Amino acid sequence: MLTQEENELLTRVGPGTPGGEMLRRYWHPVALAEEITEDRPKMRVRILGEELVLYRDLKGGYGLLGEHCSHRGTSLYYGFLEEEGIRCAYHGWLYDQDGRCIEQPFEPAQSLMKHTLRHPAYPVQELAGLLFAYMGPPEKRPLLPRWDVVAWEDGTRKLARHQVLDCNWVQAEENTADVTHTYFLHGHMSKLMGLPGADYYYRAIEQFGFQPFEWGLVKSWRYADDGGRFGAEHGGGNPLLFPNMLRLTSGPTNSIHWRVAIDDTHTQIFTCMFLRNGAESHFQRGGDTVTQYKNDDGDFPVDTFPSQDAMAWETQGAIFDRTREHLGASDTGVMLFRQLLREQIERVQRGEDPMALVRDPERNQLIELPGWIVEGDPEVVAKHGGPTAKVALWEDVYDNRHQIYEVPFGKARPRS
Repeated sequence: MLTQEENELLTRVGPGTPGGEMLRRYWHPVALAEEITEDRPKMRVRILGEELVLYRDLKGGYGLLGEHCSHRGTSLYYGFLEEEGIRCAYHGWLYDQDGRCIEQPFEPAQSLMKHTLRHPAYPVQELAGLLFAYMGPPEKRPLLPRWDVVAWEDGTRKLARHQVLDCNWVQAEENTADVTHTYFLHGHMSKLMGLPGADYYYRAIEQFGFQPFEWGLVKSWRYADDGGRFGAEHGGGNPLLFPNMLRLTSGPTNSIHWRVAIDDTHTQIFTCMFLRNGAESHFQRGGDTVTQYKNDDGDFPVDTFPSQDAMAWETQGAIFDRTREHLGASDTGVMLFRQLLREQIERVQRGEDPMALVRDPERNQLIELPGWIVEGDPEVVAKHGGPTAKVALWEDVYDNRHQIYEVPFGKARPRS
């Protein structure tokens, strides 16, 4: 249980808020590159509580500017794109990618205003078909991380922008630090609905655990004996990448999910999925533009993992009131994530770097992550997941920091 002040500290994301300033030290995806086209070279973007315009100028460079002109507030979304940047449709003020106002057509030639004015502007970089923005202090800007899923080029990549979540981003990211929800929310529900693959997630869990690592947290689980139905896989795990990512391997597919805070009460999830084809070396950008959580009536069908998760997160409320919760041992991962979040906010408040930033170019060539942590025969497990599965061994990831909890016999762990 948190106090109201603690809950505000962790969940508020606007400019000047402690949590918002911490999040601004990281790169965040703001769009799929394929969404910016010749026919539609501009789009509105709302992220971390700021209204912005993303555009591609006539030289092919990307810009991300505050939507409202610094002159009299007219939307730059309706501006004219030129080689140097974007020109306001109201009085013709011209802004470049760095937020400099390089022309004010009706001001005296000797005016110094354009030399002193700085319009809100943020750098944009493209990687793996995604457009990322950095919104923090320029002198603190880290490298755009080349996580394995976005850096690989020997397979097929599929990108998606998900339907906007009507809730705070922390609710989605806390779920990544939660092991036990899988049994009921995904396994039991899918079993009752007769969905394919339900049996895999509806397996009794006898132990679960959590551990910090270089980039965030890793969680673990160990299944009870299932008679060998799923090969030699006894246990598994996957990481939460700080501050707002999930790294996952599911069967042969490797993926990263970003939970991007639009504002305090809305979240945009982007996913990048990669299937390594090895010798084919086929690199494909693009895919589904939008993944839906709700039906036309606004209800959650709960017949897919994303819809099941979204139901759990949104029905907690726009910003979950954590003064009313009652946490137990099974929520240790959630508590560890909140502790990390608070510690990194405090580091930024002291003028220090938060964790998990990348500044070494050599290290950033390819950052390999433990997408699927397995306990069992790795060869058998890899065959079960397919030849492209990214497998890390249990003993290579977990150490003496690994906190393990036993599940009592009962509904979630029937006696065999």
